[in-house]
Amino acid sequence: MIALIDYGAGNLTSVKKALSYLDAEITVPRSPTALSGCSGIIVPGVGNFEATSNLGNGWTSAVVDHVRQGIPLLGICLGLQWLFAGSAEAPSISGLGEIAGTCALLPGDDGATRLKVPHVGWNSLNLKRSSWLLEGVSEGSQVYFTHSFAAPVTDECAASTTYGVEFASVVERDQVAGVQFHPEKSGDVGLTILKNYLRRVGSV
Repeated sequence: MIALIDYGAGNLTSVKKALSYLDAEITVPRSPTALSGCSGIIVPGVGNFEATSNLGNGWTSAVVDHVRQGIPLLGICLGLQWLFAGSAEAPSISGLGEIAGTCALLPGDDGATRLKVPHVGWNSLNLKRSSWLLEGVSEGSQVYFTHSFAAPVTDECAASTTYGVEFASVVERDQVAGVQFHPEKSGDVGLTILKNYLRRVGSV
């Protein structure tokens, strides 16, 4: 059973639909104690990092406990950013801290690059290292983004994307992984990534 965490940071419908298409069993736990017995945890989300404050100590502690027990954790979009120590978007709000570093605002129009923020649309993946989440995904694969803040490229970066600057579009450390894009909106590439996660969980 995959626990899909709803903390009020966006509609879960598209993620549910993609997971259901892949025959995954899904639950939306209403309390941290309801994570008990789940085989995987997915934290999606869109919007401001401040929304992650709804994942208070109870949720944070429960997620960390399950990760320590070997339960695979996947963060999507804002969920990836939550895996880090925090974000400049809401400096007073702490992230999960499973991955070191702080998310920062993407550069906007500087008169030369003329980039619009938020970064919305298709962009490519630059594979950085081997990754269980990216098995079967080719260099340059296109995925769908919509975000204004992004994570730094660190040792945990499995793939990066460039939009004005290079940022981490896929991160992975042991059982903890995250994607800045929306796999549920990224066609066959996104479904491959979700299948890899479900395979890690043991659901396929």
